[in-house]
Amino acid sequence: MTTVLIVDDQPLQRLGFRMLLESTPDTEVVGEAAHGADAVRRAAELRPDVILMDVRMPGMDGIEATRRVVASGDRSRVLILTTFDLDEYAHAALRAGASGFLLKDAHPEELLAGIRAVAAGDAVIAPALTRRLLDAYAKHLPRDSSSGPGRPGQRTADDPRVRALTEREYEIFVAIGQGWSNSEIAERLVVAESTVKTHVGRVLAKVGARDRVQAVILAYDLGLAHPNPPDEPGLRRS
Repeated sequence: MTTVLIVDDQPLQRLGFRMLLESTPDTEVVGEAAHGADAVRRAAELRPDVILMDVRMPGMDGIEATRRVVASGDRSRVLILTTFDLDEYAHAALRAGASGFLLKDAHPEELLAGIRAVAAGDAVIAPALTRRLLDAYAKHLPRDSSSGPGRPGQRTADDPRVRALTEREYEIFVAIGQGWSNSEIAERLVVAESTVKTHVGRVLAKVGARDRVQAVILAYDLGLAHPNPPDEPGLRRS
């Protein structure tokens, strides 16, 4: 059973989520919150598996609430619900520690699948969709001034998280940042998908990423991923 806390300032929106989740055998709604401060308090009190978090709310917004929930070290994982086209804060919410995002107009089965994925410790959305979001907000990411347009900066050589990776783990990390799925990585690196999955787990642990979404963000911040990468990006250390 996956326990869920619903956070949204719209009562009808909360009701709709509750009705869907209560009609599903493997999910249980343990509480609701109408703003960020209440979400932080209720998360500490209820310790839900997943928090469905709206972004735009009066008072403390979903980004700050997510940051505080994650900083508390609580086991709860945050799934951001965003309108995307209107909500320019989606990237900031992921950086704050959210495990992924879904559009508010997602189909019910997509929402349920997302909740299950987050509860299992995985990213909510397909890596390629994660990349699209980051591409849309790439202009907000820092760039090394020595890099050419659209090229990753050279800021990784002295980063201890990168130095801790083996050559193969580094290749996997870059591939994750480029938005490749496990099957795509396995095919292009000519290894078993089960081997890729093992490497992904090690990479996440070494770079300190909570999940795949956070690893993609880190790869962008380190200059290992960039908008509109080539079909066959170089994966090896330069």
